[in-house]
Amino acid sequence: MNFRLCIIITFICISAATEAQQTAEKFVQETQYLLSLPAQYNSDTSQRWPLVLFLHGSGESGHDLQKVKAHGPPELVEKGKSFPFIIVSPQSDVPNGWDADLLYKLLQDVKHKYRIDNNKIYLTGLSMGGYGTWSLAMKHPEEFAAIAPVCGGGDTTETWKLRNIPVWCFHGAKDNVVLPVYSENLVRATRRFNPDVKFTLYPEANHNSWDLTYNNDSLYTWMLSHTKYRYREVPVKESVLKTYAGRYVGGFDMDTIAIEMTKDGLVAKPGRDIVPLKPASENVFFLDADKPMDVRFTKTGNKVSGFVFYGDRKEVYRKL
Repeated sequence: MNFRLCIIITFICISAATEAQQTAEKFVQETQYLLSLPAQYNSDTSQRWPLVLFLHGSGESGHDLQKVKAHGPPELVEKGKSFPFIIVSPQSDVPNGWDADLLYKLLQDVKHKYRIDNNKIYLTGLSMGGYGTWSLAMKHPEEFAAIAPVCGGGDTTETWKLRNIPVWCFHGAKDNVVLPVYSENLVRATRRFNPDVKFTLYPEANHNSWDLTYNNDSLYTWMLSHTKYRYREVPVKESVLKTYAGRYVGGFDMDTIAIEMTKDGLVAKPGRDIVPLKPASENVFFLDADKPMDVRFTKTGNKVSGFVFYGDRKEVYRKL
């Protein structure tokens, strides 16, 4: 912006301010949800509980919260089944997809209101909710210990964000509403980064693969067996660490980063910063044990050829 244009804009803003007054107002977006608490929730006020966030399909959208009880865990609770975890089942206003940003805000509010074990938060949903499960998990992988999408689909571009989250995906082989290939593509893409991906394809099921899934207690046993991933430092030989030292170029800005060996271990030097790299394995190094960010060194033959940084985005660097 040139100097003259900046002066004109400033003059317009000052003139407008002298002609009108502004008042502070608030816009609040309301989201309805069903809440199911374990039977012992109120008797032991010191215990924190696992949470299952359930996302319904398009047919249960709208403003009648009773519709959410049609399928999945809310239906089972309505029929008298008790679970050893909190269940939150929000309702989408519209039938054309879940708003991942809104769900994230809801999750933060729920975590504040109820005694939830933040290391045991699980995400599942059917059809439109299956899509929402994949989407929300990829947008906020730091929140979930495991996910179970049912007859859903979605974009495979960022499945690398699920590299530390166990996945159990379900679909009906005869589904002609959401084709099985949509789940198959996501499972295949996720397995490139994550070996802990299960896929159950029901040979005789159509779009309704959710009854078989949610009526099977093994799903909940599987969920509760998982805790949110946390990096753990492991010993790595100094001779291995030294092979990673050098200068690397890449990323979106094609910047140069130095990797150096110090008496305390490996460090990265982007510009003037010094970032310790803690080994989670011989080729994977993390920055913070609780944040889904890591550096993964790659080799061509026996030589280190570069590394990939996984954070909010994926950045590839090659060794100079």
